[in-house]
Amino acid sequence: MWQAALWAALGLAIAAIPGTVLEDLFGQAPLADDAFARLAGIGAFCLALNMVLVAQRIEDIWWFSWTFVVLEAGTVVVSLANALGSRPAASDAVLWWLLTITGAAFLGLLLAGLAKTGTETPPA
Repeated sequence: MWQAALWAALGLAIAAIPGTVLEDLFGQAPLADDAFARLAGIGAFCLALNMVLVAQRIEDIWWFSWTFVVLEAGTVVVSLANALGSRPAASDAVLWWLLTITGAAFLGLLLAGLAKTGTETPPA
């Protein structure tokens, strides 16, 4: 649920005040247009809602958890690339390192949970 809470909070913040969050708080280059950032924020919030729905029915749809593994793996790859320098010169790396570290932590937890689930014997 922590993962969903973080995606929801960040998504709402970016959807509501993208310039403040991305430029002022995280030192990113000025946005040419807020629309794409707002859309990404809305998508992140909806993703968090899906995480909660899957958690509510995890016994029936555990396999859907793999979508969150793919999401976090992609987040880590893109964030790490940006943290290491694939970003505008005016953008700070702090946001990208936070996303890389947080994404890697959630990726590890998701994989550990799925591995544990794979070793359990279902009730007879």
